[in-house]
Amino acid sequence: MEEISDHLNPTSDTSGLMPEFDPKTMRSSKPGLKRLFITTTVLFSFLLGLPFLWKTVEIYRSPLPFHDIDSLSNQIESTPLRFPCSFHAVFVGFQSTDPDKLRSEIQDGIKQLTQPSSQCGSCDFSLSVTVQNPDDHCSETLTSDPSMCSYRCGVIKRNVFGAGSDVAVDESLADVFSGCSGHGGKMYSVVVVNEENANGEDEVKAVVGKRRHAWIVGSGLEERYGDVVARVSEIFVKVFMNGGMEEGSIHGEFMPVGSDGRIVLSFSLLNSNPRDWIYDWDFQRIDEALLAPVTKALAPIANISVESQVLYHTPKSSFSSWDEKIQSYIFKTSDLPFFVNSNEWHLDTSAGASGRSKILQFVVYIPSGKECPLHLQLPNGEISKTNGFISPMWGGVIVWNPGNCENDSERPSRNTISPQDLERIVEVFLGQFRQLFGFKSEAIYTSGLGSYKILPSERGFTEWELDVLSRKHTCFNLHSCSTTLGSLSRLVQSLPRMIIKDEIGEQVKYSMKAAKLAQSNASTGGYSSSASSSREARSLAENAFFHPSIMSVSYFSYEHCFAVYSPFFLPVVGHVVLAALREWKRYKQEKAKYSTWLARKKTA
Repeated sequence: MEEISDHLNPTSDTSGLMPEFDPKTMRSSKPGLKRLFITTTVLFSFLLGLPFLWKTVEIYRSPLPFHDIDSLSNQIESTPLRFPCSFHAVFVGFQSTDPDKLRSEIQDGIKQLTQPSSQCGSCDFSLSVTVQNPDDHCSETLTSDPSMCSYRCGVIKRNVFGAGSDVAVDESLADVFSGCSGHGGKMYSVVVVNEENANGEDEVKAVVGKRRHAWIVGSGLEERYGDVVARVSEIFVKVFMNGGMEEGSIHGEFMPVGSDGRIVLSFSLLNSNPRDWIYDWDFQRIDEALLAPVTKALAPIANISVESQVLYHTPKSSFSSWDEKIQSYIFKTSDLPFFVNSNEWHLDTSAGASGRSKILQFVVYIPSGKECPLHLQLPNGEISKTNGFISPMWGGVIVWNPGNCENDSERPSRNTISPQDLERIVEVFLGQFRQLFGFKSEAIYTSGLGSYKILPSERGFTEWELDVLSRKHTCFNLHSCSTTLGSLSRLVQSLPRMIIKDEIGEQVKYSMKAAKLAQSNASTGGYSSSASSSREARSLAENAFFHPSIMSVSYFSYEHCFAVYSPFFLPVVGHVVLAALREWKRYKQEKAKYSTWLARKKTA
């Protein structure tokens, strides 16, 4: 390549003036910059293009509140959420009992029962005691809680508990304590009635109503002072706080609610062999009459939808045997794991089966003519009264036998289950539904101090049971929300090339907002609102964690980016850099030769 240089006049005679010229170490012309300029221009063009290349492969990451997520997780783990509860004990017909002493002993009993586990969802209780003597004069001790309602002395009469029914007594107590559940949490009351021993009976009757009230009625209760205090403390803790469960909490793995806060109740009528008979049902009528109140009562806890279907040719997987004693086919509890035929029972036809909703299956199984009637034999040898069983986290099954198991006609008879039979079936299903939530299906609670009759509710769950579900479900949702957001935070920080869209950032933001709102509502005694907010917080956290954009580029790391683009740019960039270095080295050498020539020329 021709260079730009300052040449001497080759025609001039310099033999007597110029020094000796060495072409290896000297040059008589100034080295040009054309080649160096071209190579450096190409190099700088590549360097200037690097920011544009980096911008084109940049991963968009919506900012996430990592510090707030860690603070929420630490707060939930270190400080269990407690709900305000107001306890009020009323002793009617007690002559010389000190209310301050009663309050102290009941409070000690409550603390003794709750001391082993101050877990999330427990009550931060306040206690008040009122003693009403036989002359309807009262002495009471109140708490410093301004939201606690005071008892109107003389309103409760002893004759009401002996003459009226339990339902009437429950309604009368609801009128007495109406309006006492406000901003200070729910108010739970236990009324102890010391009756006159007219017939010489010492029987003690304990009933827990379907509202938030319980009562203990008996004669000679003032003499049995210690037992009465222990039973009052037990009702407050074992029943009102823990819901009569064996354990004081509902474990998350057994909570039959989907991660999106939805439950699908799928009711299926299975005709084992339609060649014998075909049964149908009027499910819409039962849905409106019996199931609608249940779904409405559980609305703060879960969004429940109901669906039904009728299936045919659905034999069971287990075998049954004929019992001559009861003249029936029987299947035992050891056969229950094999009863559900997953190959023939096509139950998962719900639209919610593909999502994260929890589907609970409730199956009415009608046996074929070859095994009718069919009954469930319990381990003690007795026949099950409900003729059904539950499968945790799956649902329940009821075996329903037709009234006449003989079908002499060649064609199968078409029948419809009567409304009375269908109502009894749904009642059994509601009992199974209660068991799936951890409650007992029978209307009695037994402890070491005695038994308590529990009044059933037409909604399937009493008000104090709904309070227990709200408290426990709020805690589980908040714990699940913090765990999910914490996992998302650690995942995002460990993978810097992960795409975080604005939608994910908004979901995390609203999830945090809903979790804080649930904590605020819980601290003020808003059971239903805290359950709804916690359900929303968990659902948004799950939506953010399982967003499709995260799952598609979870491992798009820097190493992957380098491996993709290096075959295209590395060879070219390498040659350009080497050419620029070589040209710079050559230019320095030529310039040194020219400097040597100038120095020799001056000395000459």
